[in-house]
Amino acid sequence: MIAFTSAGLLGLLSLSIPVGIVLFLLAFGIDQFFSPFPLMRGLGQIVWSSSNSATLIAIPLFVLLGEILVRSGVAARTYGALEKWVAWLPGGLIHANIATATMFSATSGSSVATAATVATVAMPQADRLGYNQKLFSGAIAAGGTLGIMIPPSINLIVYGFLTESSIPQLFLAGLIPGLMLAALFMVVTAILCVVKPGLGGPSRPSSWSDKVRALADLGPILGLFGAIVGSIYAGWATPTEAAAVGVGLALLIAAHQKALSRAMMADALRGAIKTSAMIMLVVVGAYVLNFALTAAGVSRALQDMLTGLGLSPFEMLLVIILMYIVLGFFIETLSLMVATIPIVVPIIVGLGYDKIWFGILMIILVEMALITPPVGLNLYVVQAARKNGRFGDVMLGIIPYALTMLAMVGLLILAPQLALYLPSTL
Repeated sequence: MIAFTSAGLLGLLSLSIPVGIVLFLLAFGIDQFFSPFPLMRGLGQIVWSSSNSATLIAIPLFVLLGEILVRSGVAARTYGALEKWVAWLPGGLIHANIATATMFSATSGSSVATAATVATVAMPQADRLGYNQKLFSGAIAAGGTLGIMIPPSINLIVYGFLTESSIPQLFLAGLIPGLMLAALFMVVTAILCVVKPGLGGPSRPSSWSDKVRALADLGPILGLFGAIVGSIYAGWATPTEAAAVGVGLALLIAAHQKALSRAMMADALRGAIKTSAMIMLVVVGAYVLNFALTAAGVSRALQDMLTGLGLSPFEMLLVIILMYIVLGFFIETLSLMVATIPIVVPIIVGLGYDKIWFGILMIILVEMALITPPVGLNLYVVQAARKNGRFGDVMLGIIPYALTMLAMVGLLILAPQLALYLPSTL
């Protein structure tokens, strides 16, 4: 059964069948050949129970929030402002790529949206100023992964929903590791550009008066982050309510900047509906597949196989980390999460690890799936924004940042309080 499930998942995905449909097809295949319980008898109840949650309403709201910010030009102004503050560092505008991705991650909740936004704004600058395409592109792809770590994060909402964890605690747990990872990206960039100056571009120092004036363009996105995360941390709003407040504030910002129009809203709503429908199909499909796996005994068989290896808790953790790294080469991020969480998290909790901490560790591992070929979505997003150049340049450019992510995994294992300190204060 395990071989059937694994081969079926990889085989169907290789045919470019949408992930949500793949999950349903696998569920029906397992039910047909291995399960004693007829899936069709309870399908309606499974679909209803998996989608009837107020928590999931936060997903389309955060997606819409990101769409409004992109289409209203807030992201472009944020990039220009951050350039004034960080482009003096060795590597120049590469730091602006990472800083903008960090800032935009704090409101969009989506890695692909973050990477697409920064790539659209930054790539013309790289061509004009003659930056090394490899590192410049790699920094955008890697910086975009912060969209699923720094709160609010759609993937953290999905993890919390599937594991029945506190989403406010997950948001707080992701804050310090997310900011640390962004800082490590910038440190690695600076070191590389000092050791080999040709990798970067010209530093672009700005006067203090220019920096101060640029703060006006950072105000909207900082205010949004404060309103969303601050209201959740203070206990004034649930993640869903905070997302609704964020959408309202984004509309006010767009109106203030004279970017709010019927055409802009139509485009934002279309983009949000498309993305949200994809996410919800995957979530519901995962619930149906997990039901079929449980009914057929696959989940229990896999758990028994892993626990039967006789490994220590730390060795088992290393095996699971290696599993995520390998699967990340072949499976899209959200699919990787929903397909493995019901099997892996009970094992992790049984070994004595905290599931909030493991949620952050898992997010870093699936972040790597966004920048590792052949399925890394951020690689394709960045390549699409380039005017010319080989796809291999983007793949080479992400290598130092992927290694940095592995280093961050090690830091989280050595110091779990990096993720657990803020949630303990809630």
